[in-house]
Amino acid sequence: MHFASYICYGVANVGGAPKPKRRSGCPVSISLEIFGDRWSLLVIRDLMVRGFRTFKEFENSGEGIATNILANRLRRLESAGIITQEAEEEDKRRVNYRLTEKGIDLAPVLLDLLIWGSRHEEADAPCAIIENMAANREQILAEVRRRWEQHDSTPLLPWLSGSADRPQITRKK
Repeated sequence: MHFASYICYGVANVGGAPKPKRRSGCPVSISLEIFGDRWSLLVIRDLMVRGFRTFKEFENSGEGIATNILANRLRRLESAGIITQEAEEEDKRRVNYRLTEKGIDLAPVLLDLLIWGSRHEEADAPCAIIENMAANREQILAEVRRRWEQHDSTPLLPWLSGSADRPQITRKK
């Protein structure tokens, strides 16, 4: 769906919680209040790109997040309707996290952050892969959504998830 065709509407509170007091009505400010800290965006990245589902996977992501911060961010993202908890199929006592439709709609934002960060800063992302992603943006976003719809937790970028060897990095001069 093209950005201009989105319709703005009010969203009901998740879980009947009172609406938080907002600094302003600016959509950028509201968005940043919900997921504007690095930990929230990294949890969303790990769900969307790395295929992570469990607290332990997030904790061991290599980012160094403290367990109390992680637990807080998971609660905040859930109360904002960006993620949800699901009982694990093999052991119903264990919880897996999953993006909601509201959460998967952040895919273009995350893709743009990935491309921007790789282009403008020293990063562990091969330029050729990032440029390919930029050139095939719509296909990448369609694949992210397909994986979400099919509950496919295969990492989009295996080298980023730790499930494959890190590729050789060549930088454009």
